Amino acid sequence: MDNAWLSDLDGITSLIQSLFNIQYIISGLLVGILVGITGVGGGSLMTPLIVFLFGFPASTAVGTDLLFASITKASGVFVHHSKHNSVEWKIVRRLASGSLPSALVVLGLLKYFGPQNPEVTQVINFSLGIALILTALSLFFRQRLMKAGQKTQAQAPERFVYLQAPLTVTLGIILGALVTLSSVGAGAMGTVALLFLYPRMSTLKIVGTDLAHAIPLTAIAGMGHFYMGNVNFMLLGSLLIGSLPGIFVGSQLSAKIPERVLRPLLASILMLIGVKFVW
Repeated sequence: MDNAWLSDLDGITSLIQSLFNIQYIISGLLVGILVGITGVGGGSLMTPLIVFLFGFPASTAVGTDLLFASITKASGVFVHHSKHNSVEWKIVRRLASGSLPSALVVLGLLKYFGPQNPEVTQVINFSLGIALILTALSLFFRQRLMKAGQKTQAQAPERFVYLQAPLTVTLGIILGALVTLSSVGAGAMGTVALLFLYPRMSTLKIVGTDLAHAIPLTAIAGMGHFYMGNVNFMLLGSLLIGSLPGIFVGSQLSAKIPERVLRPLLASILMLIGVKFVW
């Protein structure tokens, strides 16, 4: 009886080990804590980690992280919409009208040329590097961009409002292409761009709106990468197990850690990683 019980236990342990990896879980926990503290999108941190630390191809890292993002962001939108009523759906529709067609076009091109094509891999690596550099810049200059948007709107309010809709759609097109290629940009860059375009909106509404737009974008892009075989489900499950409690812990720590120190440090690291991907 004891031998049979031990055999069953070994079988269960082997099954758990085959489904999840403790290294990936710990990595997801650490990334989740950083996301909770800084508010920086997980893709900016998770995708480089998957590539450099675990040695996955960039295409697999991007595809897996896109589905990871769509799942983790869904809970955030539920909180923002149901409890805070902080989602501006008109702006979400503007962004999605540009980003979703853009994502589908990019997915079609990736499928046509083949995701494992060396030239496509180079494009993904380059796009990931550019996205990380832009994310780092958005972290460095967040406050200046906010002030610039407020100044522009104050000087020419009617013209600025008139341009908000087409600029928002254009932003969606750029984010759709960049996120589909790199899994980075829906968080930090999207938030900063919206802060510039809609300076009178509260930060809470900006974050809620950006999250709501990111869900369909990352879901469609992620499913497209899944169709092309660019998703590792063991990696995805392990990262989710670690990151969800990590985000909660990080959000609790955020009030105790000075943002003016951590945010520039994180931006510097992302800049270095981005340059490495580009070159």
